[in-house]
Amino acid sequence: MKKSLLLFVALACTVNIFAQNDVNLGIIPAPLNIVKKEGRFVLDKTVAIISNEPENAKTADLLNAFIVSRGGFALREAKSVPTGQKAIILTSKNAGSLAKEGYTIQISANQIKLSGTGAGLFYATQSLMQMMPEKKQDKIILPAVVINDEPRFKYRGTHLDVARHFFPVSFVKKYIDLLATYKLNTFHWHLTDDQGWRIEIKKYPKLTSVGGSRNGTIVGNYPGTGGTDNEIYKGYYTQEEIKQVVAYAASKYINVVPEIEMPGHASAAIAAYPELSCFPERDTFINEKTPWSGSRKGKQVQQTWGVFDDVFVPTENTFKFLQDVIDEVLPLFPSKYIHIGGDECPKTYWKESAFCQQFIKDNNLKDEHGLQSYFIQRMEKYINEKGRSIIGWDEILEGGLAPNATVMSWRGEAGGIEAAKQSHDVIMTPGSAGLYFDHKQSSSADEPLTIGGLSSYAKVYAYDPVPKELSADQQKYILGVQANIWTEYIETPAKAEFMLLPRLLSLSEIAWTKLSNKDFKNFSEERAPLHLARLDKTATNYWVPTAIGQPDKPQSGENFTIELKAPILGAKIFYTLDNYRPSENATEYTLPIKINVPKGQKKILKTIVIAPSGRRSVVVETVYTNGAVEVKTR
Repeated sequence: MKKSLLLFVALACTVNIFAQNDVNLGIIPAPLNIVKKEGRFVLDKTVAIISNEPENAKTADLLNAFIVSRGGFALREAKSVPTGQKAIILTSKNAGSLAKEGYTIQISANQIKLSGTGAGLFYATQSLMQMMPEKKQDKIILPAVVINDEPRFKYRGTHLDVARHFFPVSFVKKYIDLLATYKLNTFHWHLTDDQGWRIEIKKYPKLTSVGGSRNGTIVGNYPGTGGTDNEIYKGYYTQEEIKQVVAYAASKYINVVPEIEMPGHASAAIAAYPELSCFPERDTFINEKTPWSGSRKGKQVQQTWGVFDDVFVPTENTFKFLQDVIDEVLPLFPSKYIHIGGDECPKTYWKESAFCQQFIKDNNLKDEHGLQSYFIQRMEKYINEKGRSIIGWDEILEGGLAPNATVMSWRGEAGGIEAAKQSHDVIMTPGSAGLYFDHKQSSSADEPLTIGGLSSYAKVYAYDPVPKELSADQQKYILGVQANIWTEYIETPAKAEFMLLPRLLSLSEIAWTKLSNKDFKNFSEERAPLHLARLDKTATNYWVPTAIGQPDKPQSGENFTIELKAPILGAKIFYTLDNYRPSENATEYTLPIKINVPKGQKKILKTIVIAPSGRRSVVVETVYTNGAVEVKTR
């Protein structure tokens, strides 16, 4: 069995409990409608699997492979339901009335029927696998139920920056597996930036030979107080590898949106081809206090993070270069959308450049913001002529929005609101709402090095991508929602997984589930613990949530009762009241904790969660004083 299929199977495997009483049957994201029936379906080796439409063969194989792993037996394939036998049927017949990506699951004593077309049937299979418990006496027991489900948003995405740190094809495929498990349908692949160009362009080989390599990387938080590592860092994807990833994603019903940054974040391209700069003869500006490896002369791929003044010059040569790049990108990506960046474009070099100033006058542009708008609109026209559409970060609003552009709103919601009011499609991805998954997940000193910010999985879950400021007519322009993983401080696949999970689970629910069906208590206390327990049994890394539960109100002014729940099925909570750090050597939480705090005194409760695998949460410190509670770390 291939590794990718093994991951799917591992993620779907459940622990030895059946969440039959859970209103959502353990499914993430929560379905639109569930009706429970009397009875149950007993899945064993006598059951047949029926999938007569060739286009559904891979989905049927996926389900059968999971059953092999979960039950220890494979289902016999059949063309029709054998007389007197039970069957699982996967079908697209009569599914035309379902919403796009919608599905139904009907489970009775004798039959499981999954209905949907393409992605819908695939998602039905994901939901069914999430419902299945471990076998008992060579049987898997499922409740009789009818599920009708469809997504709230048609765009459900997650982004990965491979420019700052490069990730191998094997991990990109694993990342795609994780997205598909939770019904996300878009992978935004950030392929170029100041610190590296990661996609092969055959007409311009220096983009990868020069632009794909930097002489070092800063150590520690920006601006690099730990110096640099003095190691050459390089990597790129060949066009064949790109095709492989795109095809793999398509098999999981995920669209891959490539991002080629312009006109800013262009240092790597300019290092390869200096004539793309306003000032080709200028050395890349490097502050004398900036840690640096190797030469400081000429055009350089950036070794540190931030925003840099050297951006594309709007010459015919530059536009020809970018059009040539797009001409090689388009055949690799069937996506309707091509992301052209457009963010954080400094105007300093444009202001200093006599050519740019004359260009502004000759084209009757108002200023440098107008020049940015001209740049984006010109590239949009070219991409539109090729039958595609552009997405840009919300800075593309500056100076006037390109006619057919979709706006990705990251600097809060304001850009998205403005674009929707202008009748432009919008994808909401504000960092302020917790959708920057490179931000830390708690305020604990235990968190690894991050860019900063705070994005807990509870904060992500609480976000509604449809701004209340929009009218009902304007709300239709909100295509969906996306989370972003920028990798300045994410050097390895293990850390990328750590930053993605469990926030991915929250993202999936805000992207798929109808607003009225969201229930954070059910999510965090019933379903997420099951899914995290499955992950805990795999090689996939994740952030271990802290203990669930809040202290009650003080009793008689000085007495507290604290009830806690483990955030992962099978995990243990340990605590101390002596101000020492808790570990498995501390007291294990088994009953509510009683604390008495006399007036003028305080007591400190410290807790840690340890998963069955040994993975640990950060330490939460809660200070109790007479009549008050302060959670210092969460």
